[in-house]
Amino acid sequence: MRTVAVVGASLAGLSAARALRGQGYDGRLVVIGEEAHRPYDRPPLSKEFLSGTLGEAELALETDGEDLRAEWLLGVRATHLDTTPLPGGTVHLSDGRSVRADGVVIATGAAPRTLPGSTGLAGVHTLRTLDDARALRDELALGGRLVVIGGGFIGAEVAATASGLGLDVTVVEAAPTPLAGPLGETMGALVSALHTDHGVRLWCGVGVKGLGGEARVDAVLLEDGRSVPADIVVVGVGAGPCVEWLEGSGLRLDDGVVCGADGRTDLAGVVAVGDCAAWWDPRTGAHRRVEHWTGARERPAAAVAALLTGGAVAPGVPRAPYFWSDQYGVRVQFAGHAAGADSVTVEAGTPEGRDVLAVYRSAGRPVAVLGMNQPRLFTRWRKQLA
Repeated sequence: MRTVAVVGASLAGLSAARALRGQGYDGRLVVIGEEAHRPYDRPPLSKEFLSGTLGEAELALETDGEDLRAEWLLGVRATHLDTTPLPGGTVHLSDGRSVRADGVVIATGAAPRTLPGSTGLAGVHTLRTLDDARALRDELALGGRLVVIGGGFIGAEVAATASGLGLDVTVVEAAPTPLAGPLGETMGALVSALHTDHGVRLWCGVGVKGLGGEARVDAVLLEDGRSVPADIVVVGVGAGPCVEWLEGSGLRLDDGVVCGADGRTDLAGVVAVGDCAAWWDPRTGAHRRVEHWTGARERPAAAVAALLTGGAVAPGVPRAPYFWSDQYGVRVQFAGHAAGADSVTVEAGTPEGRDVLAVYRSAGRPVAVLGMNQPRLFTRWRKQLA
């Protein structure tokens, strides 16, 4: 391969570029990023950066003096991938340029879902990018009433940060139990109880009908007829993969780019990594996207190896998905798949102390583990999942 294009300049794209150089690729390397910023770390955006305890310089993912000998095309969006001829393809860009590459790494990530009718209404935010975090941080500094729509981990972290800044915070969640998807109902309810522990109102089992206000939001309107006064609204209802630009490319798209267990697609010379990639998971027997920092850092190495060798090396089984969340001074860690469990037991700590170590099992076999302020025990159990 004489040219490899990495489309996406966040953690997954940077990890792929590093893996290419680390695995001996010495050809032309082009990294394309829609944002104008160099690669930066996203997890602190909802926590330390939002609270003002971490500056922008500290978000940088590149190390001092790091030189990947790459061409960085930033502030430009990929609009189409022409995969004729194979292998690889031609990446067409929003500024009219194009990049022909023998190998293509798709790392375009995901974009937050929005509420219909919220466009152009001041005070309504999503949180995904550095620019999003800047705008939200400036508004939170003014204080007032914050309503977070969606009780997932991003919403929970924003609620915890805003509560610590002194805002009046309400979380609205359509499901009866927040976090039931990733953690199951019992443990989801336990982790979500952190909100009420700290005076944050948690309204569950009710959907959002719309937003009130003309030029600026002033309320969240619920489907049961109630309304929640709001000066600021954060919409945290999940994210969808950024794959629209790949339509017509010949790639299989189904909630992301459909890949094998090593990130290879059906087209030669094209792999996908990060939040936009639906990798085959041998543990569950299905394709699934892993929208977590650890996956974006670790999995690109396997995809790059497959790209450079044409899949000559059999892929290993990716490590079980792992993520963490910091809320109200509690470190929440989770690894594995809760959906495959038929039981969950607390092995250490107590629900009242918010310091549990819980193990999920299927037919007696551990398939997932949850820790709340239990880093040592969690690490031990996570190793057993492997």
